[in-house]
Amino acid sequence: MAERAIAYVLKGYPRRSELFIASEIWRLEQLGVRLHLIVLTPPEEVERHAVVDAVRAAPWHLPAMTSLSATTARAWLRANLSSYLPALRRVAARHPLRLAGVAASAAAQAIRARDGWRPRKVFLKELLQAVAVADRVDALGDVAHLHAHFAHGSTTVTWWAARLAGRSFSFTGHAKDLYRPSLNPAGLLARKLRAAAFAVTCTGANVDHLRSLATTTPVHLVYHGLNPDFARLVETGPRVAAPARFRIVSVGRMVDKKGFDVLIDAVAVLRDGGVDAELVLAGEDGPAAAAIDAVIRARALRSVVRRLGPLDQAGLLELVAGASVFALACRVAADGDRDGIPNVLVEAMAAGVAVVSTTVSGIPELVSDGEDGVLVAPDDPAALAAALRRLALDDDLRRRLGAAGKRTVADRFDGDALAVQLATLLQVPA
Repeated sequence: MAERAIAYVLKGYPRRSELFIASEIWRLEQLGVRLHLIVLTPPEEVERHAVVDAVRAAPWHLPAMTSLSATTARAWLRANLSSYLPALRRVAARHPLRLAGVAASAAAQAIRARDGWRPRKVFLKELLQAVAVADRVDALGDVAHLHAHFAHGSTTVTWWAARLAGRSFSFTGHAKDLYRPSLNPAGLLARKLRAAAFAVTCTGANVDHLRSLATTTPVHLVYHGLNPDFARLVETGPRVAAPARFRIVSVGRMVDKKGFDVLIDAVAVLRDGGVDAELVLAGEDGPAAAAIDAVIRARALRSVVRRLGPLDQAGLLELVAGASVFALACRVAADGDRDGIPNVLVEAMAAGVAVVSTTVSGIPELVSDGEDGVLVAPDDPAALAAALRRLALDDDLRRRLGAAGKRTVADRFDGDALAVQLATLLQVPA
């Protein structure tokens, strides 16, 4: 085999919401790790960040697939098999016994996770994707190990591809991919974890969760570091005038786990208590967007709450740096989805802005209440309003917490140092 390389298997790349993955890839390359990027879906976004353009490895995308949800497995195969048939023939010729074993595993999982009496169709799709990934690994010839991001579909594909190609694999788990049973039905996450060489995750809470599923597989904590694009922008220090009103900023996709409705309720409490505050929400629309807008109308806050779309890194820093406080009212959603340590919370602290968030998941691993930020219980608008009011009335406290938060990120969330940890796990010398 040629010089050792790692195949990174990603569902999509590049993605605006997953800039931390592109940052990780770039940093690993800077440490001398040879990477091949294998992407399960066609390119989705045309917007590119500087760190994406700096990555040397060119992504290789699997052929596009049509949706499974509105058709039968047979009709779906007729529409998609031709694109995957050459890889299937090559893998069958090279690894017939492995292919038979993986196909049997896929069939067994489809039956275990069946919906009523019907086997779960998604595992047919993931079997074909695994065949294509294994074929690519065989063609590359220098791949010693496969690593997947997100513990649901991409890790299933990577596990089966590694079995087909006779390689080891590992994965990084993040948030809902670890906690929503529907994404890893019928005990699938535990089976993948037991089969993996190791797993990586971004919070201590996630480490505990994974270790409860499989006690023998090593599970390693590697935080997401501040991405290099944002770190460079912070160093130049945008000069933003202090807002005339107490300005609360919050950033994230409009989904239930972000708790934007709770934050809006807290702003209503502030207004009713005589605090002249404004709230700026920025982020992509999502399934909770209509409900969020309805709460704004119901609380008569249209003159107080402003909604922006997604921002690039420079726009994000300008918005955050102009805040009096950054707030993120994270919660565990009804379906079990939750944040780990929100990257935007790390970014706000790196910018020296005082932060208020909740005690959900890994957030207390980043924010120490009263030392470098303020934490309250989730789903408690009154407690959140009280914390915000306290900061609105105490400029010195805001400055102290902001400075301490900046030190916390520099000390514990240095992306370069964290990449060395991951490179070591991948057994590539830094």
